[in-house]
Amino acid sequence: MTTRGVLYVHSAPRALCPHVEWAVSGVLGSRVGLDWIRQPASPGTWRAELSWQGPVGTASRLASALRGWELLRFEVTSEPCAAAEGERYSCTPGLGIYHAVTGLHGDIMIPEDRLRAAAERAGRGESDLAAEISRLLGKPWDDELEPFRYAGEGAPVRWLHQVV
Repeated sequence: MTTRGVLYVHSAPRALCPHVEWAVSGVLGSRVGLDWIRQPASPGTWRAELSWQGPVGTASRLASALRGWELLRFEVTSEPCAAAEGERYSCTPGLGIYHAVTGLHGDIMIPEDRLRAAAERAGRGESDLAAEISRLLGKPWDDELEPFRYAGEGAPVRWLHQVV
């Protein structure tokens, strides 16, 4: 079963760009050359987008290949298909990686056990329920990435189909 999605590299130092391409190529199984453009939201960094098609789980493998690189900001999405829900991964240097399952219309679907745990922490006074829900929805990542998303408006997007 295949799905498709988009990799958004929101900001990467120039020296890291070839390493990103190498990591993405390894996941997709074919050479990838991204069209890098300057990222105005963070001078001295570059941004790129890549639409991809591949087996279910490709978004997870892309996020795993890119996570942990300290100066990299990125997001990976995959669309839902008959075999799996959609996914969204967001990563920033300060926050690390965020994962959400997304439904047919792009809504974030929070598992019941995570909601119960958040309510229990708030009930014990360990945290604020609104803050817990905000984190479950990925708001801290959205807040940090929004200037980088906006700066990329009008950037070119290329499709790459994975050879299976």
